[in-house]
Amino acid sequence: MTEPDRFARPARLLHWTMAALILAMLLIGVAMVASLAEYGALVALHRPLGILILVLAGLRLAYRWRHAPPPLPADLPSWQKRAAHASHILLYGLMLAMPLIGWAMLSAARYPVILAGSVVLPPILPQDPMLYAALRRLHTALAYGLFALILAHLAAALLHALIRRDGVFASMAPWRSTPARTTKAPKRPSRSLESLIRSP
Repeated sequence: MTEPDRFARPARLLHWTMAALILAMLLIGVAMVASLAEYGALVALHRPLGILILVLAGLRLAYRWRHAPPPLPADLPSWQKRAAHASHILLYGLMLAMPLIGWAMLSAARYPVILAGSVVLPPILPQDPMLYAALRRLHTALAYGLFALILAHLAAALLHALIRRDGVFASMAPWRSTPARTTKAPKRPSRSLESLIRSP
C-alpha cells in the first residue's frame, strides 16, 4: 500500500486517540451506573474526558474538511459506500453531541463542569430540573446508540481486514503495512535450448 492510499499521520493519531478515549468513556459510564461507591471519582474523570473528546472531535472534523480521506475501493458495492458515509456522519455527530448534551445537562442541574483544579466551564443552559431530566435521558439513549454504532464500525473494519483485505483497514492502521511478496515467474528457456530439447 502506497502512502497516498493511507490516512495522513495526524488523522490516524486523532482516530486512535479518540477511539481509546471513547472506549474509556463508555466503560466509565457503565461503572458509574454499577458502582455507587466510586461514583464521585468516576464523574470527576468523566467530565474532563468528555470535554477533551469534544475538542478532539472538532479538530478531527476540521482536519477532515481540509484533507480528503483515501477513496474507497472501486469494487465496493454502492450500498456499502453509502452505509460507510452515513455511519461516519453519525459518528461525528455523536462525538460532538454527546459532550455538548452532557455539558448542557450538568448546566441545567447547576453541577460544575470541573476540568482540572480550579478550571471550571461556565454553564450553557439555565437551571431547570425538568430540562436536566430530559437531557439525562437523551444522553443515556445516545450513549447506547454510540455503543451500537461503534460495534457496527468494528464489524466493518474486521470485514475489510480479514475477509475483503482491500486495504481499507490498513489505510487507518497505526502501523505501516508491508506489501506482500510476489514470487518471480521462472524464466523461459532460450530458443536454442528449446530446440535442443525438442530435437530427436
